Amino acid sequence: MVRIRGIDVHPPLLNTSCAWASDLQQLTALYDCPHTGAVSTRTATLSGFKEDSSHTVAFLTGSLSSINSYGYSPHPLSSYITWVRTLLERDPSSSKPFIVSITESDPDSLRKMVMAIRDLCAEHPSWHTRIAVEFNASCPNIKGNPPPSYSFSSLIPFLNVFAEHFWADPTLTIGLKLPPYIMTTQFHDVIDGIATYTRQHSPSGQYVNPFAFLTCTNTLGNSLVFSDQTVDSGADGSFFALPPGIGGLAGEAIHSLSLGNVYSFSRFLAESTDPALREIVIIGAGGVTSPEAVARMHRAGAKLVGCATLLGVLGVAAFAHLSREQLNAADH
Repeated sequence: MVRIRGIDVHPPLLNTSCAWASDLQQLTALYDCPHTGAVSTRTATLSGFKEDSSHTVAFLTGSLSSINSYGYSPHPLSSYITWVRTLLERDPSSSKPFIVSITESDPDSLRKMVMAIRDLCAEHPSWHTRIAVEFNASCPNIKGNPPPSYSFSSLIPFLNVFAEHFWADPTLTIGLKLPPYIMTTQFHDVIDGIATYTRQHSPSGQYVNPFAFLTCTNTLGNSLVFSDQTVDSGADGSFFALPPGIGGLAGEAIHSLSLGNVYSFSRFLAESTDPALREIVIIGAGGVTSPEAVARMHRAGAKLVGCATLLGVLGVAAFAHLSREQLNAADH
């Protein structure tokens, strides 16, 4: 069992926020799967994202990799609040938590979203241990809105919102979904920036940071795949795998980069002089398509491991596949 502040995750495997966690049917299948220790929702905005035929996914041949042009969920946060409530009420004896993934382009809208999630947590005495919130600061596919996580100064107004809510309600479990970074300075910028939010919390006297986990990594933006590189092989006569051409690369194609991000963050956090930062949990994601990939994520420093591309290929059977090694070990 892995504890992230107030929530417990067992087994240490979950889906990451993605298009295959969009609606009640998909969330129910993920929640009912015995091989998921938590369920992440697709990233929601306050009023819903306008999705059209240009927002899609393609799977590559010869590799369990994908490229997508998806934005955020077409369903507003209110839908996810309703669906999460429905599933929590349906099975009150369960301890499986939800990670509600959210984002917005302005802090005021984000503030309303966090308050709505706090209100949901307050509906039942145990729900603060069943609900976490993740700020997706790294989607590369939003035209005119580059992900703020590539420049820490752009993140500050949004992190201020989360910090404000956390100090009003320290039971909140808050995390950040980050992009694949490529330079050491980028890791240090994030860690040093997050460290500024640490406080000595009364009455315990312990040092506490509002941010309890980091999801590493989201897709690699500005990637190009031609249609003849995909499973469909340009059956519709298209030139590019995606209508916009450019999209976010995921799956095995970014596995080494994602491992490097997990390793760098886990190492730098462990070396921090700030005791609150040493408590931050890493959710490793990116190319998790086999039990061996799960093991590599743990070796790199991830306490929890997530997947999306394999979920898109296999459905919830992906988690039985990823758990195969652990199940075999248990049998012996």
